Amino acid sequence: MDVQAVVDALNADFLTTGPQVRLFEEDLESEVGAPCVVVSSGTAALHCAYSAIDIQPGDEIITPPITFVATQATAAILGARIVFADVLRDTANISPDAVEAAISSKTKAIVAVDFAGHPADIFELRRIADKYGVFLIEDAAHSIGSTYRSRPVGSLADLTTFSFFPTKNMTTGEGGAVSSPNPILLEKARKFARQGLVREPGEFLIPNSGPWHQEVHEFGLNYRLPDVLCALGRSQLTRLKEFKTRRREIFDFYSQALSNLDWLELPTERDYVDSNWHLFPIQVPPAFREQIFSWLRQNNIGVQVNYLPAYQHPVFSSYKIDKLDFPNSEAFYAKEISLPMHTNLVERDLEMITDSILKFNSF
Repeated sequence: MDVQAVVDALNADFLTTGPQVRLFEEDLESEVGAPCVVVSSGTAALHCAYSAIDIQPGDEIITPPITFVATQATAAILGARIVFADVLRDTANISPDAVEAAISSKTKAIVAVDFAGHPADIFELRRIADKYGVFLIEDAAHSIGSTYRSRPVGSLADLTTFSFFPTKNMTTGEGGAVSSPNPILLEKARKFARQGLVREPGEFLIPNSGPWHQEVHEFGLNYRLPDVLCALGRSQLTRLKEFKTRRREIFDFYSQALSNLDWLELPTERDYVDSNWHLFPIQVPPAFREQIFSWLRQNNIGVQVNYLPAYQHPVFSSYKIDKLDFPNSEAFYAKEISLPMHTNLVERDLEMITDSILKFNSF
């Protein structure tokens, strides 16, 4: 199905800026509940979202430490100062209480990250954002297909960003998207992703310049997603529910097989969300996390650690962060290991993974 979709796109008239782009955006809107613009990566999506809210040097954005650093980098490049707020102990999503404590007169946006596919507490964050008159952005790189209080991720924040990297819940090879229920913000994101080009005559500032004319009012970048990748995304999107079901089966298998290990903490899920699980993050005692990690890698199990708290990256050394201000983020990182979570895992694979952990337990 995926291969045929790509072949058909290659045989069509457009490799980029063609009909597959519009069709993919329409398909995504049906899934996430808000209009979308597709872009070249999840990082590009974040950059477009921050540009859409007109981040200026000195503006502050509040983000969780437990995320890939693109969440912060794309705002910092626009001149924002990153303010970190600790995460919740159970989900590793940003703590609404910590967010409210971090609000200042310079705050431009609250940025939530749906860690592992579990949606952040968007309603609580929405209340805080409205109270202080700031934007709410949801970094949903992990969570397309998830729902929060029966509403799809993508329809809840002022702007939501998605990633379609190969490891994500659906893929376009490389790619991403921005969704927003606010047409003004979405149009700003779209123009930024299309080099700032203005093509509508009614918007021109240079009159009577011919039918070929186009102009730029504000700088943007080339973050286009080609038709061939949009075709792959459309094919993947038709199977998103199938992917979600399989990820849930894997989540349940791990949870059942490892439930009796009192030294291992399993991921939790709030009863008002329905997560499309991207990761299966377990937590183990820090004293022998490296031993477990190495043991599993030696057994050809592709475990990973997600993520180094963003403020620990040397790029933030000038911020003079005190780790003691982020006890939950520090504790989570010290204990976290992500088990393999993808739809090609079969029962034999899952049994090998859990048996390896149980064998380690017996030692």
